[in-house]
Amino acid sequence: MRGVWTALITPFKGTEIDFEAYAKLLDRQRAAGVTGVIPCGTTGESPTLTSAEKKKLITTAVATLKGSGVKVFAGTGGNNTADTIEFSRWASENGVDGLLLVTPFYNKPSQAGLEAHFRAVADAVKCEVMLYNVPGRTGVGFTPETISSLAKHPRITSIKEASGNVAFGCEVMDRLRADHHKMTLLAGDDAIFLPLLAVGATGVVSVASNLFPRAMVAIQNAMDAGRLSEAREIHQRFYPLFRDLFIEANPVPIKYAMSRLKWCEPAVRLPLAALTQASADKVDTAMAKCGVAIGSNGGADL
Repeated sequence: MRGVWTALITPFKGTEIDFEAYAKLLDRQRAAGVTGVIPCGTTGESPTLTSAEKKKLITTAVATLKGSGVKVFAGTGGNNTADTIEFSRWASENGVDGLLLVTPFYNKPSQAGLEAHFRAVADAVKCEVMLYNVPGRTGVGFTPETISSLAKHPRITSIKEASGNVAFGCEVMDRLRADHHKMTLLAGDDAIFLPLLAVGATGVVSVASNLFPRAMVAIQNAMDAGRLSEAREIHQRFYPLFRDLFIEANPVPIKYAMSRLKWCEPAVRLPLAALTQASADKVDTAMAKCGVAIGSNGGADL
């Protein structure tokens, strides 16, 4: 598993999903050459989506990107194992290439509980599984030992590492190498995409690639070709946005930024709230620093 995977926003018009805007976002990702997209993840506001809405978002992505070479991994994780199996099995049977499964939130299972949960889901589906480690959101994270143990499962092939800790990513990759596993690690934070690529990660699950997918693909391509200085230059250009797109809870800042380029409304669903004016001003400043012209033609060249 490698490349740029965009954790898609779910655009709203008011409180309803704007499927016209969603289709345009999918077309833009395809044109930018991303490896894959992930609907219904955290960035897609999955906790506020109904089951019917999630299914329509997933089937729309599958139908729109069919034959394009862009893969679709659906965010089907949850903190109820039986429900997660049911939804994951549905997605597996309806054309997705894989699943993104977050660690169960709130109930804070032990490492043994985590391992049993993910094995149960992987046993129930026919597609690939990407683990998702984001302890800052869920309250529980993997140990490198648990990740390595889960890597023995033939369908668990990758992990989105979003702890924000480069050293932890290194520990995971070291353990996987020591145990001779082929599981790949993808950065789950845009700001450490380049640092993790430099030490062995193979890609990124990106929020920023909603806004500038071509630039994120360019970082990946430059590193794959050994052009570190080129990748560093792109990273440095866009770092202010890597930072400030998380100035408030994701996806509030990225949806605001996307709205400034006319891709969607900035609307989010409660309990998320609109970006404060102070934060909006900081995102606008970061966009200007990065050369993202507000009000442009959708940032087509980004």
